[in-house]
Amino acid sequence: MRNILVSLVSGTLFGAGLAVSGMTNPLRVRGFLDLFGTWDPTLVFVMGGAVLVMAVIWQVQRRMVAPFFADAFALPTAKDLDWRLILGAALFGIGWGVAGLCPGPGFAALALAPAQAIIFLAGLFGGMVLFRLTMDN
Repeated sequence: MRNILVSLVSGTLFGAGLAVSGMTNPLRVRGFLDLFGTWDPTLVFVMGGAVLVMAVIWQVQRRMVAPFFADAFALPTAKDLDWRLILGAALFGIGWGVAGLCPGPGFAALALAPAQAIIFLAGLFGGMVLFRLTMDN
């Protein structure tokens, strides 16, 4: 039960941060990606803040024996690049640029602009199903 509560609080805080920072506004995200038009630099500060927080957290995590709410850390170990990772990253970037949303802000946008978010999330889940049917081994 405690893990569910921690997940709920963490997800709510993350979603609120996305909403307050403007990441759930597709026009703001597209403005950030429009380097040669009307560039909107505000998301640089959002990303910079996230990088600073994570830099501190990584230092703290290195000194911890175990996480507070789990038995062990689940850190990625893979370091290789393959065509599936590169293709997935490219598709993610194209989708982010076209839709102005990525998965986290897409879910957070359900509270602010449900019609747009539902269309985006339907495409997201459709892509996941298509991947499972065609690429997953």
